[in-house]
Amino acid sequence: MAMIDKGLSQSETARRIGCSLSSMHRWIKAREQEGDAGLVTKPIPGRPRLLAPAQESRIPALLAKGALAHGWSTDLWTTQRIADVIERRFGVRYHRDHIGRLLRRLGWSCQKPRRVAKERDEDAITRWVKRDWPRIKKKRGRSAR
Repeated sequence: MAMIDKGLSQSETARRIGCSLSSMHRWIKAREQEGDAGLVTKPIPGRPRLLAPAQESRIPALLAKGALAHGWSTDLWTTQRIADVIERRFGVRYHRDHIGRLLRRLGWSCQKPRRVAKERDEDAITRWVKRDWPRIKKKRGRSAR
């Protein structure tokens, strides 16, 4: 607005500060109608959060106890299980598809556990790769050399 007040054109001011001319028009109109208060940044309204910040901050501690502590037969957290815990604890229903956003906001990430057979023998696999795989591996033919 200082550039406009010094007599610079709206288009030149918009170019210098890197905004669109329509934004410049909107800001000038807001200042004319409301004074400097019209230029104050206003938060974009949206749907209010379902949980209060104090409630959200308690979720990590609930999850840290593990799924077994909340009555499930395995200690694997799923988004549906987390939604159920939130509903039981706070009386607020979240759809399981939105739990990921909530967790990211709390600094958590959704991860899938790596599926590994209980019978897997890492030492036997390492031995096989070193001893048997080179013998079985297909060799390059003469034309490839």
